Amino acid sequence: MTTIHLIYGEPAAAALREALERAGRPADDHSDHVIALRDELTVGPLRDIDEPGGPGLAQRTNFWERLGGVPPTLARDECAELNALEAVDAHVVIWHSNDAAHQLALRRVCYRLRNVPQRLNEVRLAADEISGPNAAIRLTARLPDAAPISVLRITRLALEWQEAKFANGETRRWRDNTFTSGSWSDLDTLILDVLATHETTSADTSWLASDALGTALTRGGAGFTVGEPVVLWRLRELAAADALRLRDDMCAACAPVAAAARATRPPLPLTATHLSLPR
Repeated sequence: MTTIHLIYGEPAAAALREALERAGRPADDHSDHVIALRDELTVGPLRDIDEPGGPGLAQRTNFWERLGGVPPTLARDECAELNALEAVDAHVVIWHSNDAAHQLALRRVCYRLRNVPQRLNEVRLAADEISGPNAAIRLTARLPDAAPISVLRITRLALEWQEAKFANGETRRWRDNTFTSGSWSDLDTLILDVLATHETTSADTSWLASDALGTALTRGGAGFTVGEPVVLWRLRELAAADALRLRDDMCAACAPVAAAARATRPPLPLTATHLSLPR
């Protein structure tokens, strides 16, 4: 029987395909097939995105079109892939780490296949197992670790996916095995704080490249891996509001006038959060 492997991100999928090759199970021989889940579920609208042709999926498609940097059909293509997955009789292995995007993808797959739980398996990964030049070697060693997901856990994860869709926050943070909803203003505040800290501590230049900013946001408490399309979009929005300076190469720095205003601004109001059941 065919085994379909699902993993978030094309780099991780490429490493998994190489791992299968190393194990003598090439992904193109119809016994193993790897699908990269590419929709970054940590950001943007989620409500009703599992309904093909519905307004929710159209809204998510419009969101990615507005941001740019990803295929405009990203959300529709992934929905179609999951629809096809429901229709075939194959074992499914979802490979996931504790990253927010991986955890949301896991919940979405459990929701889509909740009526055929006997098909669902998982491999739980550490974050460093799917990064770096030796990722394929590490994944090869994990191939025998695919294990069934219990019906009870599938049901619970599927329910949490429905909760996340209903909450429909602008961002989704994953902390202490719990999801909370956030807003773009939360992320914007963190961006400006990171730039201010960089300006204070940098010995040579105050300009920060977008990729370095994304890494700093992820490490600095964003609660999810902030991808480049999101970083660039928020930089454009903040620059348009004169909250930061932006060079043609998309390197950013604090805007002096905005920095002075931020020093005297009142604290942001608390935003409503969505809590998922803890793991």
